[in-house]
Amino acid sequence: MFGMLMGQYEHTIDQKGRVIIPAKFRDELGDKFVLTRGLDNCLFVYSLAEWSNIETKLKTLPLNRKDARAFTRFFLAGATECEIDKQGRVLIPNILREHAKIDKEVIIIGVSSRVEIWSKEVWLEYSNNVDVSFEDVAEHLDDLNI
Repeated sequence: MFGMLMGQYEHTIDQKGRVIIPAKFRDELGDKFVLTRGLDNCLFVYSLAEWSNIETKLKTLPLNRKDARAFTRFFLAGATECEIDKQGRVLIPNILREHAKIDKEVIIIGVSSRVEIWSKEVWLEYSNNVDVSFEDVAEHLDDLNI
């Protein structure tokens, strides 16, 4: 059974574009998983089982909706199946590193059913954004029945 992914880790990309995936996340994701463009200039990482769920949902989006077509293209065009090497690393393709502005240092976080890989610089900018406070977000969670 799939557990909840959570936590934050800091790693470095090597010269070949590989990064170590934390052992805790590897245990949940498995040896093979899907890496794709994420929102907010990060990368999303899904287990194959979770990716299958997402594919099913994407297939239900209406083709006559321009925004649905655009999102599906954005999400799937960058998707790649990855495999962990013996050192626990995964190669992040150039196109995905460029999307996420990843150069050297990364932050890897667990977000429930997915892992996100962020450029450290982009993560710090995002997490320190003065326009979005944790308290403000929490106040609106009641609207989502949380």
